[in-house]
Amino acid sequence: MGREFLGLFDEWADLYDDSVAGADIQYKDVFKNYDTILAEVTEYSFGSILEFGVGTGNLTKKLLESGYQVIGIEPSAAMREKAAAKLPSLSLFEGDFLHFPTPSEPVHTIVSSFAFHHLTDSEKKHAVNEYAKLLQSKGKIVFADTVFETEQHKELAINKAREQGFSDLAEDLQREYYTTIPKMEQIFTTNGFQVTFDQMNDFVWLIVAVKK
Repeated sequence: MGREFLGLFDEWADLYDDSVAGADIQYKDVFKNYDTILAEVTEYSFGSILEFGVGTGNLTKKLLESGYQVIGIEPSAAMREKAAAKLPSLSLFEGDFLHFPTPSEPVHTIVSSFAFHHLTDSEKKHAVNEYAKLLQSKGKIVFADTVFETEQHKELAINKAREQGFSDLAEDLQREYYTTIPKMEQIFTTNGFQVTFDQMNDFVWLIVAVKK
């Protein structure tokens, strides 16, 4: 459920904002168009929002500035500390994609950026099934995350990272649970969503799923 990566999250907290700004050459292409990606997630959102994987609060900040009410969920204590310092008024809770306090008010949009890949495909399916129960008809899931068109595309990305000497990126692509568009499409459609995919850079796709 992603908690096996908590140590990495805690270590990354102090450097995360620098990484998404392009300071880490190995991940520069992963975070290419970062602000635009977060703006797109914000643009497709509406109503009351539940955000998973708040991190240091970059997407959350855009959502709040757009006037949305946001409930944030983040498993890493170090990341929560960063987000709370940046956004002291945020309703922020300890939790993850599968275990989180159920909001008392209706949720209209569920969002996440650069985080859903921390779940296995089986866990992704379970999570989307739970989110379908939270959302009414026309409710949305809006995720931005690294996904590959096929397993072959994933292998090409790993090999390219190795050729570039990006050992950390290559290890990351093998260690975490990056999936494919066909698998993601199946997960959403079998749970009653109509879903679209728009590529934002060589790694990240904008996933917009609307409950039927």
